[in-house]
Amino acid sequence: MLIELAEWLQSLSPEFGFFRVFQYLTFRAVMAALTALLIGLFAGPWVIRRLTALKIGQPVRGYGMQSHLAKSGTPTMGGVLILLSITISTLLWFEWDNRFVWIVLFVTLGFGAIGWVDDWRKVVHKDPEGMRSREKYFWQSVIGLLAALVLVFSVSERSNARVVELFFAWVASGFTVDLPPQAGLLVPFFKEISYPLGVLGFIILTYLVIVGASNAVNLTDGLDGLAIMPVVMVGSALGVFAYVVGHSQFSRYLFFPHIPGAGELLIFCAAMAGAGLAFLWFNTHPAQVFMGDVGALALGAALGTIAVITRQEIVLAIMGGIFVAEALSVMAQVSYFKYTKRKFGEGRRLLKMAPLHHHFEKNGWKETQVVVRFWIITMLLCLVGLSTLKLR
Repeated sequence: MLIELAEWLQSLSPEFGFFRVFQYLTFRAVMAALTALLIGLFAGPWVIRRLTALKIGQPVRGYGMQSHLAKSGTPTMGGVLILLSITISTLLWFEWDNRFVWIVLFVTLGFGAIGWVDDWRKVVHKDPEGMRSREKYFWQSVIGLLAALVLVFSVSERSNARVVELFFAWVASGFTVDLPPQAGLLVPFFKEISYPLGVLGFIILTYLVIVGASNAVNLTDGLDGLAIMPVVMVGSALGVFAYVVGHSQFSRYLFFPHIPGAGELLIFCAAMAGAGLAFLWFNTHPAQVFMGDVGALALGAALGTIAVITRQEIVLAIMGGIFVAEALSVMAQVSYFKYTKRKFGEGRRLLKMAPLHHHFEKNGWKETQVVVRFWIITMLLCLVGLSTLKLR
């Protein structure tokens, strides 16, 4: 929105020529981060007071960590502060004709709405389980598949009209249209290795990445500040990839597929980083507010969608290794428990407690130790992911 205003002011008089700086993507990204940060810092106390007044406190499961029982009643659903900051900042600083940013906003707010309903049932209806898994996955699948259907042709075309044409051509052909090479699955650390997915394969992979990333971040959000800082770091790194693949010269030099318009996602990534840092101000131990599913589901889905657009699904798994480990720990714990119960008549556990961060707490790590060490691991993994820009 502001870039259109700047262009209008430039057209009025040469004296407003300094507004040309708004045309630079990097400048707008910095301003988007600062805008989201300031919105979060200033609105944070008011949001916390409102959540407290509405008695929207976090219920703590009785079978959870006993050391966390003192957190019962801490305001949750603080993810609305993150989403508010991201949305306002992004709308102010990105070019409104960019379809990729609109798609990411749709997915983010859609998954945020699912998380809102989940949290609302927990705090208002006093149901610690919130939305049942089947219902939650159904709505996640609806949004994920809709995003996949739009993205499958968007990543390889410049105009919206052409995207619509390809969709109808795909339907008319009996769902057999081939995709261009830039829609393939890129393998990091290799210059020109990518695997063609086809339309159906692209849709399935996109669905799995978006829904998987959303739930992985949600599972990680169990300690003060544990999830938000890795989101900031991974989102910032994905912003770098978005800038590269959206730039014709940089993408050609670094052997990345050029995806016109993807660079504008840097604005969203910057806003997410600023909003995340602002939230961390209030979420650091001891937390004044929790993110809740409204924030965790939305942020995870946003990371997954950006990774799909920039064709960095594997790199997302590398940089978000903490999220992957947390999700796998839950899957392994549940699967092993069911297997041993069926085989021996009594369920057994691989870990002392899942997700993984609780296992380390059970082993004697303090909450702050787990959080900071997971941050350090994420930082190292993000550096590994960023190294794929050149080590190819």
